[in-house]
Amino acid sequence: MANILVVDDSPTELKLMAAAIKKGRHRVSTAVDGEEALTKAPKELPDLIVLDIVLPKKNGFQVCRQLKNAPETKHIPIILLSSKSQSSDRFWGLRQGADEYMTKPFDDAELLANVTKLL
Repeated sequence: MANILVVDDSPTELKLMAAAIKKGRHRVSTAVDGEEALTKAPKELPDLIVLDIVLPKKNGFQVCRQLKNAPETKHIPIILLSSKSQSSDRFWGLRQGADEYMTKPFDDAELLANVTKLL
């Protein structure tokens, strides 16, 4: 059973993502902004992070880059899951070190498939 950190400032989106991931029998912890994600990731060392881009305090691009540049968290796969659907957003997200880029609204099966693929 993997531990997944889900980061989104919308309580509704957090619930939807957590529910989809729990279908794969994974444990889910959550963060509601970029700074909380940067605090929790090194402490919890999750097996994977699902990260929104539009967040208070620090955006998902900044969080992803910081986690991928830190020795203790650089190995953790990151799925960026955002309403930003431009090809430039996807390009930039992958440049920051994200392992996968998905757009909202998301499909539960696709999210779970990407989680499984990256674990």
